[in-house]
Amino acid sequence: MENKANSNKLLILIIIVLTVLMIPLLIFSVQMSQKISVANKDDLNQKIDERLTEYLQQQGNETAIVAGSLDEKLLAQKIEKGIENFVQRQRLAQQEAQKTRTRNAGNKAKDVRKVSKTRDHIFGNPDAEITLIEYSDFECPFCKRFHPTAKKIVEFYEGKVNWVYRHFPLGFHNPLAQKEAEATECANELGGNVIFWKYADLIYERTNSNGNGLPVTSLAPLAQEIGLDEEKFTECLESGRYTERVQEDFQEGSKIGITGTLGNIFLHNKTGETVLKSGAYPFDELKIIIDKMLK
Repeated sequence: MENKANSNKLLILIIIVLTVLMIPLLIFSVQMSQKISVANKDDLNQKIDERLTEYLQQQGNETAIVAGSLDEKLLAQKIEKGIENFVQRQRLAQQEAQKTRTRNAGNKAKDVRKVSKTRDHIFGNPDAEITLIEYSDFECPFCKRFHPTAKKIVEFYEGKVNWVYRHFPLGFHNPLAQKEAEATECANELGGNVIFWKYADLIYERTNSNGNGLPVTSLAPLAQEIGLDEEKFTECLESGRYTERVQEDFQEGSKIGITGTLGNIFLHNKTGETVLKSGAYPFDELKIIIDKMLK
């Protein structure tokens, strides 16, 4: 019974200490295996207590010794406190890293391509003071959710803010996201900017998102629903002539720090000021940014 109790004590001590002192204990264990020779488990327990006490004292921990062994309760408290401190340090480090990434991405966003009336798909007043540039993916569920919000922004500001849609089909949503983007370009070719937006609205309305939201074979019938010639649309889509056009948007976004969707950049068309605000944020939160830029 005594040997069993000693074995349990040894196991508990090792498990607890390993939780916080993985590397030091590993080194300690190697040293023990090389330098310590014990005749029985009582001697082994004594040696472990001595070495652990010595190590913890070196680290500035005052460990109580009760009846020649470590006070397990106090040790557990010390370890719990150590874990809390470690978790807190990790959390602060992650927060700081995120701030750095956000700051770097914001700096890159300043290089966003200016709005082109001949190349970009613009919703709202082409001469608006502020442009919401959205790098988006038709299979992104967050982009689907944000779509009505962007429209609300344009309508609310009555000519002061417009919206530009740029393609950013993510690899794990392809090939569908890429083909949907190309399909909107075919709609634009056959019907112009207004039809581009109608077709984009229809895709977001019908897709279930995440890369398998709707079959590719449904893209041509959708075009027919908004009055486009289905045969001409199919020819355009199957030709692949807008594959490169879509990828140009994607590459542009990547160069300025867009890593996922949706990626929103607010651009002041007169001053060049930019604000990166990636994510499907609600109208009220984005309104704060826009109002500040309009002052």
